[in-house]
Amino acid sequence: MKKLILAVLLLSTSLFANIYIFKPIKITKDITCIIGDFNPPVKSNKGFVSNMCYVNMGDSLVVLDAGPTYNFAKEFYALMQKEYPNKKVSSVILSNYHDDRTQGVSFFRDLGAKIIGHKTINDDIKKNPAKFTRMKKIMSKADLKNTKVILVDTLVDDGYKIKGSEKTLTILKPSKVSEERSDIAIYSPNDSFLFVGNMVFNGRMLNYTKHSNVDGWIKALETLSKLNAKYVLGGHGKRYDKDSYRPSLNYLKVLRATVKKAVENDVDMEDIRIPDNVFKKERVPYYEKLNYHNVSTYYDQLAWGS
Repeated sequence: MKKLILAVLLLSTSLFANIYIFKPIKITKDITCIIGDFNPPVKSNKGFVSNMCYVNMGDSLVVLDAGPTYNFAKEFYALMQKEYPNKKVSSVILSNYHDDRTQGVSFFRDLGAKIIGHKTINDDIKKNPAKFTRMKKIMSKADLKNTKVILVDTLVDDGYKIKGSEKTLTILKPSKVSEERSDIAIYSPNDSFLFVGNMVFNGRMLNYTKHSNVDGWIKALETLSKLNAKYVLGGHGKRYDKDSYRPSLNYLKVLRATVKKAVENDVDMEDIRIPDNVFKKERVPYYEKLNYHNVSTYYDQLAWGS
């Protein structure tokens, strides 16, 4: 039955023009990644705004995040098949619950892959239904065909291992909450590669939300940096060098120190000024808008406990 489903999926991929354009990057001989658009989900990018990867485990492939739609996942799988035509996808690991990372997962479930996420991810999905309305606003029904919000079947915590015939991936949960509760990192010691999802932004401003915890986020990045991985790829941005996490860490430290001082000195939120930092110097997209949002959100957390 699974072979029949696979044949139908592959046939449907070949019959229709691709919706997405992928430019795969070989980070190591066994790890291939694609880099999402630096803008938020809009009609032109059709929700492809996040970085995703696949890892050759020897006897199978493991996918890191599933993308924004069923069609995206189907096309991503076709890309994998070009490089590894005889290998199945054994697992898909979701780095958090956001729609741009999870809504393609039903395609991989149809292939029989195990769907893995942090133990809080299903709760996050259930508690944040508004997060799953964005793609409907920018895409046609045809583009969204078969796209579903589904729950994760394998809930895990720090230290969980995915074993292949040639390497092992380890899921890391370096703090209780960073940007989200369900944020995790995936580490391949064989490749000295670390995929950190939305814990790291570069080339694009990070988004501090009402669910975020600045202390936990800083702790997570400082803990992960001790692995001294040669390659560190975040959820957004094209850098994957060992220091790619530093702009996010530096900004979060400046945000915490500046806003805390302002609250302690009864400075109005509108009067808070964040000093120059790496993000601003790099003139990253959406700096002004998101910096204001980040300051406001963290200020409310401190001043009102919200």
